[in-house]
Amino acid sequence: MQQSSVPTAGQSSSVTWECDCLAHRFGNAADNGLRQPRYPTDMTDAEWAAVRPLLPVPGWMRGRGGRPEAYCHRAALDAIRYLVDNGIKWRAMPADFPPWDRVYAFFRRWRDHGLVKEFHDRLRGQAREKAGRNAEPTAAVIDSQSVKADAVVGADSRGFDGGKLVNGRKRHVVVDTLGLLLGVMVTAADTGDRAAARVLLEQVADAHHCLAAAWLATTHGAGGPGHLAEMSSPGLRLPVTLRQTTAAGGFPSVSTASSGLSRTR
Repeated sequence: MQQSSVPTAGQSSSVTWECDCLAHRFGNAADNGLRQPRYPTDMTDAEWAAVRPLLPVPGWMRGRGGRPEAYCHRAALDAIRYLVDNGIKWRAMPADFPPWDRVYAFFRRWRDHGLVKEFHDRLRGQAREKAGRNAEPTAAVIDSQSVKADAVVGADSRGFDGGKLVNGRKRHVVVDTLGLLLGVMVTAADTGDRAAARVLLEQVADAHHCLAAAWLATTHGAGGPGHLAEMSSPGLRLPVTLRQTTAAGGFPSVSTASSGLSRTR
Protein backbone atom coordinates (compact mmCIF):
# COMPACT_ATOMS: atom_id res chain seq x y z
CA MET A 1 0.00 0.00 0.00
CA GLN A 2 1.46 3.30 -1.01
CA GLN A 3 1.31 6.32 1.29
CA SER A 4 -0.28 9.19 -0.63
CA SER A 5 0.02 11.99 1.92
CA VAL A 6 2.26 12.61 4.89
CA PRO A 7 1.11 14.90 7.73
CA THR A 8 3.24 17.90 8.50
CA ALA A 9 3.49 19.95 11.68
CA GLY A 10 0.13 21.30 12.73
CA GLN A 11 -1.77 18.85 10.55
CA SER A 12 -3.80 15.85 11.60
CA SER A 13 -1.82 12.66 12.16
CA SER A 14 -4.21 10.72 9.92
CA VAL A 15 -2.62 9.27 6.80
CA THR A 16 -4.30 8.44 3.53
CA TRP A 17 -3.26 5.14 2.00
CA GLU A 18 -3.58 3.89 -1.53
CA CYS A 19 -3.17 0.38 -2.88
CA ASP A 20 -1.94 -0.47 -6.37
CA CYS A 21 -3.28 -4.03 -6.52
CA LEU A 22 -5.42 -4.94 -9.54
CA ALA A 23 -8.57 -5.19 -7.44
CA HIS A 24 -8.12 -1.55 -6.38
CA ARG A 25 -7.00 -0.24 -9.74
CA PHE A 26 -9.55 -2.02 -11.95
CA GLY A 27 -11.98 -3.76 -9.60
CA ASN A 28 -14.28 -2.69 -6.78
CA ALA A 29 -11.92 -3.07 -3.83
CA ALA A 30 -11.98 0.67 -3.19
CA ASP A 31 -15.60 0.29 -2.03
CA ASN A 32 -14.43 -1.67 1.03
CA GLY A 33 -11.78 0.69 2.31
CA LEU A 34 -8.17 -0.07 3.13
CA ARG A 35 -6.68 -2.22 5.86
CA GLN A 36 -3.75 -0.95 7.93
CA PRO A 37 -0.89 -3.47 8.42
CA ARG A 38 -0.58 -4.56 12.06
CA TYR A 39 0.72 -8.15 12.27
CA PRO A 40 4.28 -9.52 11.91
CA THR A 41 3.04 -11.62 8.97
CA ASP A 42 1.87 -8.59 7.00
CA MET A 43 4.01 -7.86 3.95
CA THR A 44 6.21 -4.81 4.05
CA ASP A 45 5.97 -2.30 1.22
CA ALA A 46 9.23 -3.67 -0.18
CA GLU A 47 7.89 -7.25 -0.12
CA TRP A 48 4.64 -6.17 -1.75
CA ALA A 49 6.57 -4.30 -4.46
CA ALA A 50 8.39 -7.54 -5.28
CA VAL A 51 5.25 -9.70 -5.13
CA ARG A 52 2.74 -7.52 -7.00
CA PRO A 53 4.19 -7.88 -10.54
CA LEU A 54 4.26 -11.67 -10.12
CA LEU A 55 0.58 -12.06 -9.25
CA PRO A 56 -1.54 -13.83 -11.90
CA VAL A 57 -3.99 -11.60 -13.77
CA PRO A 58 -7.61 -12.32 -12.64
CA GLY A 59 -9.89 -14.05 -15.11
CA TRP A 60 -12.36 -11.16 -15.12
CA MET A 61 -9.61 -8.93 -16.55
CA ARG A 62 -8.92 -11.41 -19.36
CA GLY A 63 -12.51 -11.63 -20.59
CA ARG A 64 -13.26 -14.93 -18.86
CA GLY A 65 -16.35 -13.64 -17.11
CA GLY A 66 -17.06 -13.06 -13.44
CA ARG A 67 -17.43 -9.87 -11.47
CA PRO A 68 -14.52 -7.56 -10.69
CA GLU A 69 -13.06 -8.42 -7.31
CA ALA A 70 -14.27 -6.44 -4.34
CA TYR A 71 -11.41 -7.03 -1.90
CA CYS A 72 -7.78 -6.00 -1.89
CA HIS A 73 -5.30 -8.60 -3.15
CA ARG A 74 -2.64 -7.47 -0.69
CA ALA A 75 -5.07 -7.83 2.22
CA ALA A 76 -6.09 -11.30 0.99
CA LEU A 77 -2.45 -12.43 0.78
CA ASP A 78 -1.74 -11.02 4.24
CA ALA A 79 -4.77 -12.93 5.56
CA ILE A 80 -3.49 -16.21 4.08
CA ARG A 81 -0.02 -15.57 5.53
CA TYR A 82 -1.60 -14.92 8.95
CA LEU A 83 -3.65 -18.12 8.76
CA VAL A 84 -0.66 -20.29 7.78
CA ASP A 85 1.64 -18.76 10.38
CA ASN A 86 -0.83 -18.99 13.26
CA GLY A 87 -2.58 -22.23 12.31
CA ILE A 88 -6.08 -20.81 12.78
CA LYS A 89 -9.34 -21.93 11.20
CA TRP A 90 -10.67 -19.98 8.23
CA ARG A 91 -13.67 -18.89 10.27
CA ALA A 92 -11.35 -17.51 12.96
CA MET A 93 -9.86 -14.92 10.62
CA PRO A 94 -9.39 -11.57 12.44
CA ALA A 95 -12.07 -9.02 11.62
CA ASP A 96 -9.64 -6.48 10.12
CA PHE A 97 -9.02 -8.80 7.15
CA PRO A 98 -11.57 -9.27 4.35
CA PRO A 99 -14.37 -11.72 5.25
CA TRP A 100 -13.00 -15.22 5.72
CA ASP A 101 -15.18 -16.73 3.00
CA ARG A 102 -13.88 -14.18 0.46
CA VAL A 103 -10.29 -14.91 1.43
CA TYR A 104 -10.96 -18.65 1.17
CA ALA A 105 -12.61 -18.20 -2.23
CA PHE A 106 -9.53 -16.23 -3.36
CA PHE A 107 -7.22 -19.02 -2.17
CA ARG A 108 -9.40 -21.83 -3.56
CA ARG A 109 -9.55 -20.20 -6.99
CA TRP A 110 -5.76 -19.92 -7.08
CA ARG A 111 -5.32 -23.49 -5.86
CA ASP A 112 -7.79 -25.05 -8.31
CA HIS A 113 -6.23 -23.26 -11.29
CA GLY A 114 -2.63 -24.01 -10.32
CA LEU A 115 -1.92 -20.34 -9.63
CA VAL A 116 -0.43 -20.95 -6.17
CA LYS A 117 2.32 -23.08 -7.75
CA GLU A 118 2.75 -20.60 -10.62
CA PHE A 119 3.16 -17.73 -8.17
CA HIS A 120 5.59 -19.74 -6.02
CA ASP A 121 7.67 -20.75 -9.05
CA ARG A 122 7.95 -17.13 -10.19
CA LEU A 123 9.16 -16.09 -6.75
CA ARG A 124 11.67 -18.94 -6.66
CA GLY A 125 13.05 -18.02 -10.07
CA GLN A 126 13.40 -14.40 -9.02
CA ALA A 127 15.18 -15.40 -5.79
CA ARG A 128 17.58 -17.65 -7.71
CA GLU A 129 18.45 -14.92 -10.19
CA LYS A 130 19.03 -12.48 -7.35
CA ALA A 131 21.48 -15.02 -5.88
CA GLY A 132 23.36 -15.16 -9.18
CA ARG A 133 21.88 -18.48 -10.37
CA ASN A 134 19.82 -19.43 -13.39
CA ALA A 135 16.08 -19.23 -12.82
CA GLU A 136 15.78 -23.00 -13.39
CA PRO A 137 17.80 -25.31 -11.09
CA THR A 138 20.11 -28.02 -12.40
CA ALA A 139 20.49 -29.99 -9.15
CA ALA A 140 18.12 -31.05 -6.39
CA VAL A 141 18.23 -32.49 -2.87
CA ILE A 142 15.55 -34.79 -1.42
CA ASP A 143 14.86 -35.80 2.16
CA SER A 144 11.92 -36.81 4.34
CA GLN A 145 10.65 -36.26 7.86
CA SER A 146 8.11 -38.25 9.85
CA VAL A 147 5.75 -36.15 11.95
CA LYS A 148 3.43 -37.29 14.71
CA ALA A 149 -0.20 -36.92 13.66
CA ASP A 150 -2.98 -35.55 15.81
CA ALA A 151 -5.67 -37.90 17.06
CA VAL A 152 -8.18 -36.46 14.55
CA VAL A 153 -6.06 -37.64 11.57
CA GLY A 154 -7.77 -40.65 10.01
CA ALA A 155 -6.15 -44.07 10.07
CA ASP A 156 -6.24 -44.23 6.26
CA SER A 157 -3.72 -41.37 5.98
CA ARG A 158 -1.35 -42.20 8.82
CA GLY A 159 1.08 -45.00 9.61
CA PHE A 160 3.90 -46.07 11.91
CA ASP A 161 7.50 -45.29 10.98
CA GLY A 162 9.43 -48.10 12.68
CA GLY A 163 12.78 -46.41 12.17
CA LYS A 164 11.76 -43.11 13.75
CA LEU A 165 9.13 -44.62 16.07
CA VAL A 166 6.62 -42.06 14.89
CA ASN A 167 2.91 -42.69 14.32
CA GLY A 168 1.67 -40.16 11.81
CA ARG A 169 2.57 -38.79 8.41
CA LYS A 170 5.75 -38.32 6.43
CA ARG A 171 6.61 -35.32 4.28
CA HIS A 172 8.99 -35.83 1.37
CA VAL A 173 10.59 -32.61 0.14
CA VAL A 174 12.75 -31.78 -2.88
CA VAL A 175 14.66 -28.49 -2.83
CA ASP A 176 17.30 -26.84 -4.99
CA THR A 177 20.82 -26.19 -3.71
CA LEU A 178 19.64 -22.91 -2.19
CA GLY A 179 16.99 -24.74 -0.17
CA LEU A 180 14.10 -23.38 -2.27
CA LEU A 181 11.16 -25.75 -2.70
CA LEU A 182 10.81 -27.74 -5.93
CA GLY A 183 8.35 -30.42 -4.86
CA VAL A 184 6.62 -31.89 -1.84
CA MET A 185 4.54 -35.00 -1.15
CA VAL A 186 2.82 -36.09 2.07
CA THR A 187 2.27 -39.79 2.77
CA ALA A 188 1.55 -42.06 5.70
CA ALA A 189 4.65 -42.42 7.88
CA ASP A 190 5.03 -46.11 7.00
CA THR A 191 5.55 -45.32 3.30
CA GLY A 192 9.03 -46.34 2.15
CA ASP A 193 11.37 -43.46 1.41
CA ARG A 194 12.67 -45.06 -1.77
CA ALA A 195 9.23 -45.63 -3.28
CA ALA A 196 8.06 -42.09 -2.43
CA ALA A 197 11.30 -40.55 -3.69
CA ARG A 198 10.96 -42.22 -7.06
CA VAL A 199 7.45 -40.83 -7.59
CA LEU A 200 8.34 -37.36 -6.34
CA LEU A 201 11.59 -37.10 -8.30
CA GLU A 202 9.77 -38.10 -11.49
CA GLN A 203 7.27 -35.29 -10.90
CA VAL A 204 10.02 -32.77 -10.21
CA ALA A 205 12.06 -33.87 -13.23
CA ASP A 206 9.00 -33.45 -15.48
CA ALA A 207 8.42 -29.93 -14.17
CA HIS A 208 12.07 -28.82 -14.23
CA HIS A 209 13.72 -30.00 -17.43
CA CYS A 210 17.11 -28.47 -16.60
CA LEU A 211 17.64 -30.80 -13.63
CA ALA A 212 20.73 -32.92 -14.18
CA ALA A 213 21.31 -34.56 -10.78
CA ALA A 214 19.71 -35.29 -7.41
CA TRP A 215 21.27 -35.89 -4.00
CA LEU A 216 19.50 -38.11 -1.48
CA ALA A 217 19.85 -38.67 2.25
CA THR A 218 21.02 -42.13 3.31
CA THR A 219 17.52 -43.25 4.32
CA HIS A 220 16.31 -42.88 0.74
CA GLY A 221 19.06 -45.12 -0.57
CA ALA A 222 19.32 -47.44 2.41
CA GLY A 223 19.67 -50.45 0.15
CA GLY A 224 22.91 -49.22 -1.41
CA PRO A 225 23.90 -48.47 -5.02
CA GLY A 226 21.63 -51.19 -6.41
CA HIS A 227 18.59 -49.43 -5.05
CA LEU A 228 19.82 -46.14 -6.45
CA ALA A 229 20.12 -47.69 -9.90
CA GLU A 230 16.57 -49.02 -9.50
CA MET A 231 15.40 -45.47 -8.79
CA SER A 232 17.33 -44.00 -11.72
CA SER A 233 16.12 -46.26 -14.48
CA PRO A 234 14.28 -46.67 -16.70
CA GLY A 235 11.73 -43.93 -15.91
CA LEU A 236 13.76 -41.45 -13.88
CA ARG A 237 16.11 -39.37 -16.00
CA LEU A 238 18.29 -38.07 -13.15
CA PRO A 239 21.64 -39.38 -11.95
CA VAL A 240 20.96 -40.11 -8.27
CA THR A 241 23.74 -39.61 -5.73
CA LEU A 242 23.58 -41.08 -2.23
CA ARG A 243 24.96 -38.77 0.42
CA GLN A 244 25.43 -39.36 4.13
CA THR A 245 25.10 -36.50 6.58
CA THR A 246 27.95 -35.87 8.98
CA ALA A 247 28.06 -34.43 12.47
CA ALA A 248 29.10 -31.13 10.92
CA GLY A 249 26.07 -31.16 8.66
CA GLY A 250 28.02 -31.86 5.45
CA PHE A 251 27.15 -34.33 2.72
CA PRO A 252 30.18 -36.41 1.68
CA SER A 253 29.38 -38.50 -1.39
CA VAL A 254 28.98 -42.26 -0.81
CA SER A 255 27.86 -43.69 -4.15
CA THR A 256 26.27 -42.71 -7.44
CA ALA A 257 23.91 -44.41 -9.86
CA SER A 258 23.33 -42.74 -13.22
CA SER A 259 20.62 -43.26 -15.81
CA GLY A 260 22.99 -42.09 -18.54
CA LEU A 261 22.05 -38.42 -18.52
CA SER A 262 25.14 -36.49 -19.59
CA ARG A 263 24.11 -32.98 -18.61
CA THR A 264 26.28 -31.25 -16.04
CA ARG A 265 25.03 -29.52 -12.90
